[in-house]
Amino acid sequence: MSTIQSRLSDLGITLPDAAAPAANYVPFVKTGNQLFVSGQLPMEGGKIRVSGKLGGDLGVEDGKAAAKLCAINLLAQAKAATGDLEKVVRLVKIVGFVNSTADFGDQPQVINGASDFLVEAMGDKGRHARSAVSAASLPFGAAVEIEAIFEIED
Repeated sequence: MSTIQSRLSDLGITLPDAAAPAANYVPFVKTGNQLFVSGQLPMEGGKIRVSGKLGGDLGVEDGKAAAKLCAINLLAQAKAATGDLEKVVRLVKIVGFVNSTADFGDQPQVINGASDFLVEAMGDKGRHARSAVSAASLPFGAAVEIEAIFEIED
């Protein structure tokens, strides 16, 4: 049975350091066997890598790439919170926000960029419930923001 870390290595993914919060909140909260991770942006190297509006200046593939970066950052926060990704029992739910025009309706396809990656990286532990919703704007002009709930070892 492969570990989350070995799957990430097989995918060529090195998790970044978990990002510090951008305002007055904490990046994650552990309570009992649940881990709530604050919304993560498509950050790489300390910068927003995908900004703009889906249905405007960005297409679905751009959004999927942004969602994947958000998912990588979610796992970085989970690792920071637990010390070891193998303490993650499963991903319970993600909520994806897509910076999109009023007539854009492909939010589910955009958030598939995160969902597909999380299942690749976590196997069956990564299968999750989710919501994918439109937003008129997101912090720093980001194309996507995603938050998550994990079940972790108590």
